[in-house]
Amino acid sequence: MLIENILGAAETLFTLPTLALMVLGVAAGLITGAIPGFTITMAVVLTLPFTFGMSPIQGLATMLGVFVGGLSGGLMAGILTGIPGTPSSVATTFDGFPMARQGQPGLALGIGVWASFCGGIISAVLLMTLAPQLARVGLEFGPWDFFSLVMFALTITASLSGDNLVKGLIAGSLGLLVATVGSDEINGVARFSFGFDPLEQGFAFLPVLVGLFAFSQLLSDVQDRAKARRPLMPAGTEAVRVEHLRAIGTVLRQWANLIRSSLIGVFTGILPAAGGSISNILAYDQARKASKTPEQFGTGSPEGIVAPESANNATAGGALITMMALGIPGDIVTAIMLGALLIHDVVPSPTFISDQPKLAYGIFMAFFIANFIMVAIQALCLRAFVLVTRVPMYMLAAVILAYCGIGIFALNNIVFDMWTLFLFGMLGLAMKTLGFPLAPMILGVVLGHIAELNLNRALSTSDDLTLFLTRPWSLFFLILGAFSMFFPHYQKLRGQVHWTLVYPSAMALCLAVPLFMMGGAVRPIIAGVLAMFGVWMLWRHKQRGWTLQDEVRE
Repeated sequence: MLIENILGAAETLFTLPTLALMVLGVAAGLITGAIPGFTITMAVVLTLPFTFGMSPIQGLATMLGVFVGGLSGGLMAGILTGIPGTPSSVATTFDGFPMARQGQPGLALGIGVWASFCGGIISAVLLMTLAPQLARVGLEFGPWDFFSLVMFALTITASLSGDNLVKGLIAGSLGLLVATVGSDEINGVARFSFGFDPLEQGFAFLPVLVGLFAFSQLLSDVQDRAKARRPLMPAGTEAVRVEHLRAIGTVLRQWANLIRSSLIGVFTGILPAAGGSISNILAYDQARKASKTPEQFGTGSPEGIVAPESANNATAGGALITMMALGIPGDIVTAIMLGALLIHDVVPSPTFISDQPKLAYGIFMAFFIANFIMVAIQALCLRAFVLVTRVPMYMLAAVILAYCGIGIFALNNIVFDMWTLFLFGMLGLAMKTLGFPLAPMILGVVLGHIAELNLNRALSTSDDLTLFLTRPWSLFFLILGAFSMFFPHYQKLRGQVHWTLVYPSAMALCLAVPLFMMGGAVRPIIAGVLAMFGVWMLWRHKQRGWTLQDEVRE
């Protein structure tokens, strides 16, 4: 039966018109993702009207091409200019841009492309094999669990702040404050508008993002006249080429980072409304925590490129899992695809895969193939993108700023968005000058709205605050968040002070509690394994007399 479904889907998908439409879709997604201010959602929405006259599989294959291309396209702008092309490539700039400035833009782009490809393939395999089972996890989440997930994500501020923890916390708090400006979505009450009508709508996320990253970066690059006349990358440091073989080797050597980040992306995609803007930052944080050289993150570390790029492409597969298995869109893009299916009188539901097997497996295969088309197109086009680094900075700044302005205005046709771009650009420049990290502020802006919305929903449903502790997933993420806050200190002091000996055991034992609470067959077994690991670690340290590394050396 499975073979028949795959062969039937392949017969529909592997036609010249359908494959040509997928190539056009991927190319359009790559271009859209590479232009700061334009979004994947915008590209898919613009594609939707063209799919009305197509068959369901052709229309969805085209939109999947745009989706996959857009997720990967953002890395080109982020690595070459330091400006994330899309919100899902924010964390890629943290190490991709420094590597490009060190004279290795070809290697940085190659690592990004192949990490994106591997993440997409891993999520495609999970999509085809585990869709119904994985999608059930998303159904278990309520507003309490989403709020706790966001609280866990906000603890990443400690990791992204480096040695300036206080400044990082201030920047993150400022981002949360920006997210509260405007009308409350639940009650419609205007906040921090001061009687100024445009502020009642709040600050749009993209103008804030592009202003903080793009405008502030451009201002810092051109404020010195001599620096403005130099190209983005020092001349003579590397031939203008993309090192695919070296990049593939680098990605494969980090197989653990790749698989972990891809699984984070799939899991985040399964959760409705989470998306790539969260998964790429979560994966970056976990890669830094697991790294043997965390101090190299932010200076051009390959690990810092592999993690976010594999995660954001894997998010697409996770979002498709919930849409295919449950009829619940995982993000805005899959919501648009859901609308496209409804236009063709196809209603996704828990029985969709069994009722429409050829269409379902056609979507699985289209997502799989789109990743191959993406890597093929980028392999051919990246050389041209690397040439951007040879253009004098003042010319590049003018072109990028023009594209940013056009993209931001085209988003909502609101003049105030242009002022938002300018104001946050000036704020970003001031923060960089004073030594405040921008990443925690972006994190606060991205997650603040999601946190507030789900907290409102939770309290509107019930005023019982103990639900945040009695619901297993909520407790799981709160425990993770608590340990995550102290992880940078643990990593720095590991083996030097006695409390670091207890840290892994305590985390394992605490995480076992919510897993036991979830019930079922698999999760209590995982909880038992974690509990035994925690007890074994404590017993081993007791046998060694709680000896520290420094005491062993002596």
